Order: sequence, then C-alpha cells, then structure tokens
Amino acid sequence: MAVTFSDLHTEAGVKSLDEFLSGKSYISGDRITKDDARVYAALPEEPSADLYPNASKWYQTVSSKLAPRFPRKAAGVGFGSQNAPAEAAPAKEAKVAGDDDDDIDLFGEETEEEKKAAEERAAATKASSKKKESGKSSVLLDVKPWDDETDMKKLEEAVRSIEMEGLLWGASKLVAVGYGIKKLQIMMTIVDDLVSVDTLIEERLTVEPINEYVQSCDIVAFNKI
Repeated sequence: MAVTFSDLHTEAGVKSLDEFLSGKSYISGDRITKDDARVYAALPEEPSADLYPNASKWYQTVSSKLAPRFPRKAAGVGFGSQNAPAEAAPAKEAKVAGDDDDDIDLFGEETEEEKKAAEERAAATKASSKKKESGKSSVLLDVKPWDDETDMKKLEEAVRSIEMEGLLWGASKLVAVGYGIKKLQIMMTIVDDLVSVDTLIEERLTVEPINEYVQSCDIVAFNKI
C-alpha cells in the first residue's frame, strides 16, 4: 500500500512528513521506492533544515537520484518563512514506471517517447551545427566571348545579371588573349552550401540568352575563405 501524507504544499503536511521520517532514511524500507518518488514529486521545494530536519535530510538523500527524473517546479517562499508562500499548483502524484513493483526503476530503459525526443534534439543540433559550419569561397572565372566582335560590355552585364542566393559578384577586368580578342576575368564570392560553380556555368552562364555573348567559362582559381 502506498504511503500518503496530507497536502505537502502546507506546513502541516510537511510537519507530518517530518514526524514520519524520524529515525528513517526512506519512506518505505531501506532504499528508494516509488513512495519516495511520489512524495518527492509532491513537495514544491526542499523542507527547511531548521524546522523539519528529518524531512530535509531525507530530501537531500533522495535528491541525487530523483531530481533528474522529476524537475523541480517553481517554488514560492520556503516552509516556515514569515512571508506567505506563493500560490502553488495542485499537487500531482508522480507517475512512476513499474507501479506494480516495490521499487522504482531509476535506471530503466528510455521509453519510446523519450527516445523520439532525444533523436529530434540530436537532429536539430546536427542541422544547426551544419548551418553554422557552412563556409564561403572566392572564385575567379575566365569568361570567353565568341570572337573579337562580341560586345564585352554587354557580356559583362549579362554575367552580372545572374542573381542567386549565396552569390556575390566582385571586381572584374578584361584580359587580352590574342587576335584582338579579350576575355572577362571576374571575381565572385559564394556560400558553398548554396551555390555550385559547375551548375552556375552549365545552367546559367552558357545557356540562352547569355550564350549570345559567352562562348565558354573556366575556373581560374577557387579558394576557401
């Protein structure tokens, strides 16, 4: 039969607990049981060591094992204080695994709900870490025209017209390659997880309408920032 006490949110309830624990280390028997868990969960805070030494000693004894499983509720002023205690929520009996057993399983396996919650936290942490670790790169491109009659100003305008998340165009210059032909060398900064340079070249820079000016593109330099 479970051991019960009057409302442990009142001084009378804590006093009855203190009297019951006189000469005892635990509520039932010589080790922690589900009765200790129930009483611990019902108490809003640690009993005063001065007013309730037996209850305080018991609380400190079981706290190291039970605290992780029963997070303490926000408590008001301690028992025995001259100030009125904060309004407390109705005490709820702790639900303990293995209620038909004499002893509470303090080190039992995680429930399915606990495992699922842990997996979700791990996934969220991993995703957050990956996002923070996303780096940037500085890329130098050679953009070659079809011939010496290609309007290089319009070629550069066409290249810079490409806008993508994680892409930032930088400085540029024209470099002579011979026979009156010049190529455009242009810098760009990319966020690695958002922009693929190969895809940018194959699907944006060398297709219509930009391929009216651009014959080909080559990566000259690729450096992590």
